[in-house]
Amino acid sequence: MDFKDIVAKNRSYRRFHQEHRVSVETLRNLVDLARLTPSAANRQPLRYVLSVLPERNEIVFRHIAWAAYLTDWPGPAEGERPSAYIMILNDTTISTTVDCDHGIAAQTILLGAVEAGLGGCMIGAIQKEGLRAALNIPEKYDILLVLALGKPKETITIEPVGPEGDIRYWRDGKETHHVPKRSLDDLILDL
Repeated sequence: MDFKDIVAKNRSYRRFHQEHRVSVETLRNLVDLARLTPSAANRQPLRYVLSVLPERNEIVFRHIAWAAYLTDWPGPAEGERPSAYIMILNDTTISTTVDCDHGIAAQTILLGAVEAGLGGCMIGAIQKEGLRAALNIPEKYDILLVLALGKPKETITIEPVGPEGDIRYWRDGKETHHVPKRSLDDLILDL
């Protein structure tokens, strides 16, 4: 698979084959990719919490929200939930800000997941204090993102933004997830 194919296949998957286990070693390999990415002033303040055990995954699942545009969908049903999570934290004793480090790390992890035959979803809608308490995460760590990971169980298609300009993703009657994307010409300014 060439790099553009990996990028195109890296969608925000929200339904997974929950029975497909993801190993801690796989998660460690994904975090190792993130470890190699650039960091503002090379401070490297990001820390990671891994989750592969069903009981722990359930705790994480209860503290995140899914798909804001799909207002009638509460999130993946039992059997379609992620089989692993990587939580990205900032160690505030190293830096009080992360600039864009967590975005770079998260995207790198998700691209690595695609290459490994997995998929994921970057989640920022987190009940942070509840998750902190449930997992005993010390106060010095800011919870930045949760990456939900597993073997995708849904079809996602990329399509052009329609003439009305609506960019909201949606699902059709066959449960295919549609993601409108602006054209390249719409993004590049000819100044």
